[in-house]
Amino acid sequence: MERNFDGTVIRATGSWYDVRTDGGEVVPCRIRGRLRLEGRRSTNPVVVGDRVVCRTDEGGDSLIEEIRPRRNYVIRRASNLSKESHIIAANIDRALLVVTLREPETAPEFVDRFLVTCEAYKVPATLLLSKIDLQDAEAVAAFRTVYEAAGYRVLETAAPQGEGLDAVWELLAGRTTLVAGNSGVGKSTLIRAIDPTLDIRTGAISESHRKGRHTTTFSAMYPLAGGGAVIDTPGIKGFGLIDIDGAELWHYFPEMLREAGACRFYNCTHTHEPGCAVVEAVREGRIALSRYESYLKILDEDEKYRK
Repeated sequence: MERNFDGTVIRATGSWYDVRTDGGEVVPCRIRGRLRLEGRRSTNPVVVGDRVVCRTDEGGDSLIEEIRPRRNYVIRRASNLSKESHIIAANIDRALLVVTLREPETAPEFVDRFLVTCEAYKVPATLLLSKIDLQDAEAVAAFRTVYEAAGYRVLETAAPQGEGLDAVWELLAGRTTLVAGNSGVGKSTLIRAIDPTLDIRTGAISESHRKGRHTTTFSAMYPLAGGGAVIDTPGIKGFGLIDIDGAELWHYFPEMLREAGACRFYNCTHTHEPGCAVVEAVREGRIALSRYESYLKILDEDEKYRK
């Protein structure tokens, strides 16, 4: 019997998509060919979190025919020097970036690039220091100082021991939250600790390189027992920015945005101009040097992509 229905994409494999209808039924769907050809630069035209219009034909096959306008999304460059993008998830209430300072180490520049994208696409972001029992206390304190000064909330957890989970649960309850990070930082372990009823695989760290193994193959949305949902994603290695104008980049560093109004020139790039309040704030320690260095590296990368 032919029928049309609206729903939310809760799993995306690249060829098949699980869509949860507004009535709660999960329907496997393919996407109509034209959705791949509408001038999209994204490698994945349909993503977890998308609101979609679907049709089941008389043969019982279901197709995604239309993607509703997205409220927001988190996006990155598909690969080095690529002009294509990869959307990680759409229509989310919050992004939770899971970070470890060792075993494995999350690079500060990766954190900053992720946060810039969240700022640019209006996704509130929170940082979570995972495996806190394995981290160096001084490094943790330094990390908190940098990112709390920038305006971000920083949580700490040791999921297997149950440490810090109450604050995470409070953050997740009633919201759709993207949980992202490098492989091996403990995303799946965290989600399973929050809701043990969820069937999410976990994995160990590779001893040879002290890097994480991918335990999540495809992005998927999981409903939480107490309300809300989490989107678990495969581990992300790099985070290239896309479609962010270099002249506007500083708008997406909240601490720079706070200082920039005092710059001598209205079009200050915060790199070399005299009377730059941002550079002065870096000198005086109100803006962390690591964050400012990330800003400069991203600017330099933007110039390379424009060539």
